[in-house]
Amino acid sequence: MLRVIDKLALPLAIATCVALAIAFGMIFFYAPVELTMGISQKIFYVHVPSAFAAYAGFILCAVASLAYLLKPREQWDIIARTGAEIGLLFCLFVMISGPLWGYKAWGTFWVWDAQLTSTFVLFMMYTGYVALRTLSPPSRMTRMISAVLGVVASAVIPFIHYAVKYWGGLHPVVQREGGGGLAPKMLHTFGVSTLAMLLLFACLVIMVVRLRQTSAEIDRLYLELHDIEHALS
Repeated sequence: MLRVIDKLALPLAIATCVALAIAFGMIFFYAPVELTMGISQKIFYVHVPSAFAAYAGFILCAVASLAYLLKPREQWDIIARTGAEIGLLFCLFVMISGPLWGYKAWGTFWVWDAQLTSTFVLFMMYTGYVALRTLSPPSRMTRMISAVLGVVASAVIPFIHYAVKYWGGLHPVVQREGGGGLAPKMLHTFGVSTLAMLLLFACLVIMVVRLRQTSAEIDRLYLELHDIEHALS
């Protein structure tokens, strides 16, 4: 598995840098300024893709956690923890960029509508997950409890996704002249930005997983060396 990660790391990093450069170029120079919200609407091109990346991290955590519960292996635990941490990082950006955009759209940084509230709940649940993994001793019990939390917390994601559709909300609807939806240039920019953010997510996951697997291998070698030294002494 380490060899596969090593082969993917450099090409993925290069693709991520290129995609991010293109995405930001399109955001600033290609996408038109929205008529109602003006330049602040451009936060949309990083806010929503960051939410997708956060979902990807939390879903990765949930899948790997379930796999660990069914068949406890170190690699599943590493992937689950990494997914939660990277997902939380993107979710934090969502929680920061959202109010900045919302202030222009609503005149206030925060409202307790269904989507914002459920996003906050998701953020706090995975914050608890990361805190548990960081502050608790690295025992099997900690890994099992974390795995259960990783699976349970992911159940909030569908509520966030369908919150506006079923319960309403104040999220602004981007409109173009003549109707609702995104203008072609906006849609192109959004697509490239989403691809770039997901590539960044994948790149970070691979790097952190590689680091943790290497660290675990070093720990194993250290313990073997310690056992050998103890046997010889």
